Amino acid sequence: MLKNKTHSGAAKRFKVTATGKIKRKRAFKSHILEKKSSKRKRKLRKYDLVSGADRKVAKRLIGQ
Repeated sequence: MLKNKTHSGAAKRFKVTATGKIKRKRAFKSHILEKKSSKRKRKLRKYDLVSGADRKVAKRLIGQ
């Protein structure tokens, strides 16, 4: 039986929580920040969970 390799790009982007959910960072926080409001940028700092539709794919990529 072959071992599955971890997708290194996905491993850098996703983390598994203690309950088995997958955390991800939010998009749109890397550049062009002057026109975005402080409230919007503050909300983008927080982590979000991968949606249920994508959870199966993300788990397979990070070897869970």
